[in-house]
Amino acid sequence: MVRRRRLAAELRRLREAAGLTCDEVATRLDCSASKISRIETGRVSVSPRDVRDLLDVYGVAEDQRDSLMQLARESRQKGWWQGYGDTVQPHLATYLGMESQASEIRQYAVARLPILLQTEDYARAVVTGGRAGQGRYPGPADRMVEMLMERQRRATASPPNLWVVMDEAALRRQVGGREIMREQIGHLIELSSTKTTFLQFIPFSSGAYVAMDLPFNILGFPDPADPDVVGIGYGTGVLWIEDLAEVDRYNVFFHHLQAAALSPDESAALMTAALKDT
Repeated sequence: MVRRRRLAAELRRLREAAGLTCDEVATRLDCSASKISRIETGRVSVSPRDVRDLLDVYGVAEDQRDSLMQLARESRQKGWWQGYGDTVQPHLATYLGMESQASEIRQYAVARLPILLQTEDYARAVVTGGRAGQGRYPGPADRMVEMLMERQRRATASPPNLWVVMDEAALRRQVGGREIMREQIGHLIELSSTKTTFLQFIPFSSGAYVAMDLPFNILGFPDPADPDVVGIGYGTGVLWIEDLAEVDRYNVFFHHLQAAALSPDESAALMTAALKDT
């Protein structure tokens, strides 16, 4: 998905440099303008043949084509999550594609712990508890949990820097019962001691704070050609924010959340206290 996004941005840039509109390009290629628009927003996979035809229209020199054609081929490669087609909805597949390429993930969570921090039993309790209407978790529960654990294993193999700010509510909510929560909190304490995971909690005593009811993720990538993107999940999908000014605002939000939260050491002490209380 990251490669598709980069390719889409480059094709849009080349079209604009050629002084052409989507309608004009569509007329030349005998296709719909909506197809060109979908390609340029990264909403559809684009074949190497389509890329070659677009480069012909834009008059791109031969020595500039190889990297774009390679990018087109790479953008169509299947991800590991496609083996869970009975479970992974398109919006989740898009997110997993982004997440798998991220070198840094900054998350803010309110009522539940982020998936990358969950134990298997906690994840199963979340999945089974959120299946009303089958909107967020379609398919067999065990299959969904299996996919979530595979997602964690792959993230652990090449871990991004993960910085998570959470409301204390996510720590105190008894998801799955007392024993599951004890195991889960112990897992959080263990994760917080690693070099790539940083956990902070905003305590109940903090009162109101910025973006307190707006959980979101910011994904950062190793290549400067791939700017940060914000993902905001809702019941049946994910809202993606790519506008640079808007993404900057979410980075500011995240900095404010970090400032409102306990330090990582203080958060570790809070987790230890919560473990004793559970």
